[in-house]
Parts: sequence; C-alpha cells; structure tokens
Amino acid sequence: MSDDNIIHFNPWNDFNDAAPLDDPFGVEPDTAQIATFLDVVFGYCEGLIPVRGFVDKGQGKDSKPHNIWIDADDTAPEKLATFANWAAREGAAVYVIPGTVAEPGQAKSADVLQMQAIIVDLDTGDIPAKLDHLVRHLGQPTLIIESGGRTSDGATKLHVWWKLTEPAEGEDLARLCALRGEIAIKVGGDTHFRSAHQPIRVAGSVYHKGGFQRLVQIREHNAVEVDLDDFAELVAEMPAIPRVGMEPTPETPDKPALGSVLTNPVHEGGTDGWTRFEGASAAIGHFIRMVHEGRMSPDEGWEAICGYNAAMLRPSWPEGRLKAEADRLWAKHVEKNGPPLLRTNSANTPPEMSAFTLGELLDDTTAMPEDIIAPRVLTPGGLLVVGGAPKVGKSDFLISWLVHMAAGVPFLGFTPPRPLRVFYLQAEIQYHYLRERLKQIALPPEVIAAARDTFVATPKLKLLLDEQGSAIAAAAVNEAFPDDPVDILCIDPIRNVFDGGPDGGGENDNGAMMFFLRDRVEVLREAINPDCGVILVHHTKKLGKHQVKEDPFLALSGASSLRGFYTSGIIMHRPDEEASERKLEIELRNGPALPSKLIDKVKGQWVELNPMNERLVRKDVGARHDAERVRKGDVIVQMIAEQAARGKMFTMTQFAEAFENKAGLGGKTVIRDRLNVLATKGYLKFVRQDAVKGLGLAADRSKYGYLCVEDMALKTGADTVDPQTGEVTEQAVPVLPSHYKCPQTGAVLPVENPDIWVYPTEAE
Repeated sequence: MSDDNIIHFNPWNDFNDAAPLDDPFGVEPDTAQIATFLDVVFGYCEGLIPVRGFVDKGQGKDSKPHNIWIDADDTAPEKLATFANWAAREGAAVYVIPGTVAEPGQAKSADVLQMQAIIVDLDTGDIPAKLDHLVRHLGQPTLIIESGGRTSDGATKLHVWWKLTEPAEGEDLARLCALRGEIAIKVGGDTHFRSAHQPIRVAGSVYHKGGFQRLVQIREHNAVEVDLDDFAELVAEMPAIPRVGMEPTPETPDKPALGSVLTNPVHEGGTDGWTRFEGASAAIGHFIRMVHEGRMSPDEGWEAICGYNAAMLRPSWPEGRLKAEADRLWAKHVEKNGPPLLRTNSANTPPEMSAFTLGELLDDTTAMPEDIIAPRVLTPGGLLVVGGAPKVGKSDFLISWLVHMAAGVPFLGFTPPRPLRVFYLQAEIQYHYLRERLKQIALPPEVIAAARDTFVATPKLKLLLDEQGSAIAAAAVNEAFPDDPVDILCIDPIRNVFDGGPDGGGENDNGAMMFFLRDRVEVLREAINPDCGVILVHHTKKLGKHQVKEDPFLALSGASSLRGFYTSGIIMHRPDEEASERKLEIELRNGPALPSKLIDKVKGQWVELNPMNERLVRKDVGARHDAERVRKGDVIVQMIAEQAARGKMFTMTQFAEAFENKAGLGGKTVIRDRLNVLATKGYLKFVRQDAVKGLGLAADRSKYGYLCVEDMALKTGADTVDPQTGEVTEQAVPVLPSHYKCPQTGAVLPVENPDIWVYPTEAE
C-alpha cells in the first residue's frame, strides 16, 4: 500500500473537537501588568485613585463592594497588587475610576480632578473590525486590553486606551469625557464612558464572571502618547462605522441625536447605536421637557411616551417599568429646574433707548451717585468680578469683606456708605460646613452684631441660573429683604451655576458667556433691584509670574467677553507660593486706577500690609539670605549653651576666633557681626567681672564680658551627691546675665533683674 493511501488521524478528534475551556484554577494577578496599567492611566496624575472590588456575577457568591482609595504615586502598584490578590481569592473583580480625586470617599463625576487617558470599551458586535477602524483613524493605541468577557459570537471584548501627554483637568476633563462618548457612538462602543466616574477593570486582575477565571491581560502595549487637542481633531474627522455607529449632533456631541432616537427602533442587547435604556431615557426626557414648558399636557406627554415604547423598543418595556422611569426623570427634572411654568405668548414691549446730546451731558451738574463700595470698587448697577486660583482663600476673604459691608464697617480700605443688605448666593459649601466656616472666621464682635440680619447666605445651591433658576433666586432674595431692596448680590462661583443658553456653550464660549451675563445675571438684577451691585466669583487659570506682572486679569478663566462686560475686577493671588501673603490686583472702569494691596491673615483676621516692606527685586535670593542669617544666629546661640555645658565660656572676640569656619558660620568678622546683631536683639547678654568670680572664671577686660544666653548652665568640674539616693553628678550652676546691650544706643547697661530674661519689643 502506498503512502498516498494512508490516512493519518488523532482518535481524540473524532468526538472532542470543541474549543478548549478556560482553566478555572491557577489564575493569579499579574503585578507587572498592573504596574503598566497604572503608569498609562495614572502616571502623570496627582491625588487619590478610587478602587472598587465587586464580586463578579454567576459565581453563586454574594458580597458587598469593597472600596479603597490609594495615592497615585510610586506605592500604587504594590498596593493595587495586594488588593488584586485579595480580590482573586474572594472571586471579586478589580475596577478603578480612571481619574484621581482629592479626598477618600469621593467617587462621583464632579469629584474627579484629573484624567490622563482616553478609553473605548468594545463589548458588542464585530470587535476586530471596530478595532481596525479605530487604529486606522486615531492611530496606534497605547494599550489594548482583553477585559476577560466574550461576546455571544465568542469574540474577546477589548478595552482600548490612548495615553495623553499630560493630565486633563477642569474644562479639558469635560472635553476628554465628551471625546470618550463621541468615539463610543461612532464605533458602537459602551457610551457609559462619557461619564467621568464610570469604572473600568484593571489589567493584571482576574475576571470571574460565569464561574470562569481569566486574566484581564494586556494584548498590546505601545509607547504612545497623544496631545488632547490633536486627538480631538482626529476624533472629529473619524467617520462613524456604517450601520454600526452614528454621527453625534453638534448640540449633544456625546449623546445619540434626538431625531434618531425618536425614529429608529432599538433592540435588546445593545446591538444598535444605543441601548433600550438610553433610547427610552432620551425619549422620556424629551417629552418631560415639553410638558414642563407647557407645550404638552401631562396626558399628551404620557401618551407620547407610551407610543414611543410601543413603536421603537424591541421588545417594549412593561408599563410599570415605563411609568417608574418617567416618574423618576420627572422628579429629577423638577428638582433641577423647579415647578412647571405657565408661559404666556404675549411679547414684551422692547424698552426705549436713552440718548443725550453733548450739551445735556456737560450741563448736568447733579451729584454723582453714591458708591456701594468706595472708592468706585462697586457702583450702583455695577458688576465686580473677583478671581483667584482654587484654595487661595477667595471665599474666606469674600465672606469677611461682605460681613463688614453688611455691618457698615470699612474693610482693608473698602468703605460702604452705610450698613448694606447683602445676599450671598453660593454654590460650593453645604449648610453645616458653611456655618462652621462662618464661626471659624475671626470677626470683631461689633461687626457680627451689626450684620446679623443684613448678611444672608444660601447653602450649596443645586440649580443652574437658567430661566427657572433665576426666578427661584429672585424670589429668595426678595423674601430675604421684603422691606428694602438688596444692595449687593454675590454669586460664588459662577462656574457652578453657569447657563450657556439654548446652544449649551461653556464658559470659554464668548456667546455663551454673554448670554449668561445679559440674559441671566442682568435679568436677575432687574428682578431684585436694578441699582444693586453684583459680585461674581470666578476661578483663574495658571499664568507665569511674568504674565501676572504684565496683566493679571488675563488669568480669569473663560471667555474674554467677561472682562469687557464688568465694571471692576479684583484678582487675588500669592506673589510667593511659599509665603502666606496674598496680593489684590484691582482694575476699575468707573474711576482712577487703584494700587494693588498686599494682605494677610493675622490672628484670624485679614489685614493690609505695608507694601514698602515687600522686596521688589531678587525676592528668592533675598529670602535665602534671610534664612541663612537666621540659621547662623540659631547655631551661635546653641553653640554658646553647649560650650557652657562643657565648662567653657567665651568673650565675643574669643568666640569669633575659636569657631571661625566651623558649622558654616564663616569668618571671624562675619561671626562678630552676627554676635552684635544677636546682642542688639536681646538673644545674647553678658556676664561682667563681678559675676565671673562666682563662676570660677578668670576676669576679662573686654568691653562686654563673657557671652550668656537664656537658660545657660556652666559645668564647674565639682561633683554633687544626692542626699537621698547617693547619686553622684557633675555640678552645673546657672549663668545669669549682669549686663546687656542697649538696642537704641549700643551702650552696655546693667540688668535690672537677672532672673528674668527680657527681649526688646521688636525681638518679641
């Protein structure tokens, strides 16, 4: 028989040709992959990493989530590996929120401060085709991670990461999340990642779902970093995958278009561009807004919701679930926007425009209106913007200032004409912490007594200053001051209540900022008192010292239209980050320029410092020299005391010669100069010839005598026996000064009471 007729086979393949199963034993976390993952996702971030441990479904186990927060530093890989080993034993999955927060316990979207990587979760459909599309249009990713899950077709689910060149924060953080949502919509990924707090599995941890154990492993790691602006351009140019993704609308770039939601069916399992839950939520939210604005009756709105459910959800939701979701969204909408409004169709009559001739303006000799806060810092109908970096002390300073204005008391040169009615509308501090802060601020008792009823503050607001929010705020202000109109309305900060109008623009959009100032702030002012002054508190961005010196108001965050709108501005900043002093830069439109103010907190109260005491040039060098002089003085005082404990005392000349070029003190002339300064300031005094006899030292003919410091004791060489214990110790006698150097004249004068060490007032 020839070889061509011989059939070779493996008998096992006759009946066991199924794909091999995952080994449910022996899967352990990979510490190297955990370290790589942390470097990509958190390597440049500062703060705390929120870590989550959830028991994976399908194991028959039930356990509460375990949450920890670890520092984003070099210790993070070891800590996270320890947590992953515990989770592997307990059947728990390890997740992180891919951004850092400031405090333990924080994990909401608003708590996330920094992110440095963009994630796309591919968990449905043709995952290899989606990955190819991403690589083709967005470039090679930094990480491709096999998350451990499988699709219904057996494809491996993937997490695709791009590392940024630097952490995103503030407005860039919002852009990053919007990009995650836009990419997910275009390629059919998980759109939940448009939220900053969406957790993600950790590479190197163990996947346990359905009773299978798999390593969440890195398939590919590339040394790739991308710039956020450049990457955003690539995302904008990337087309949607045909019949899989969809193009986001300009109005809502990270959400499905409302028109598509209302006209396209959505099937169970997320096989379309969005899930049934996302489709139902979008449709219900649309009809709720229609009812809230009075464009539909409640019955018409419910009928429309039921119609969408029947026509577009495949299969439809049960009516009970639909009703529960509608009630939840309605309650949330009312909480955010207030009760429904009955709107009228009558158009408002446009106001008349005033105009005056040159002669009328020159002939008008009436008195100028009285400043709300002099000199011209806040004028009637004026707008003051107070800016500063986070944690610079804006709110503490502002509360002290406003309370003084409410009491009618001048504050740091800012003067009210009388006790003012102040409404502090703030959106950062909750009630209990607001009252705690007010109690911690050191205010004079007479100021507190005068401002008890004229200063009104809100706890943390939970609304935007949109049309409904402005109406609520106006009602609150008028209720707080029912008899006389408010004098000052302060909004702190505008970022938390900002409404950019129907186009939904942010603070960097000039049109959105003008809409907020004109259609929200000015309308609110008209509703409470057209002549009241408005103070807006705003954050600043980081600028170099040279930029701050040239034009500090460029540091104001947001659109440039803000600066063109206000009548006065104040920027609060630290000239030296290592010092406690703050500087107020002041810009006025309705008056002459005011010099900047140097302020600080002394015994809990804000005070103005003399700018003549501030160094103008080479501040860092001067500070180092100051510190070196202080160090030498401390070393000299300590050495004099130590030498006395060894039985040695020195005159000024002897000390300078004996310790020249020791302990970093320099030459004898430098040491002699430091000794003279210390003597003038009262840190050194002297023991003259009469007192020397009692100490067993030779008499000295020097002008001053032997050097003496406070609490100094001299070793005499004699022994002392304790009468009770018999213990023998070396005898040391206290050294008390007999003379001191007069700080005014430099004369050597006798000490009145040697037992009391007296310092000059300046030294104290």
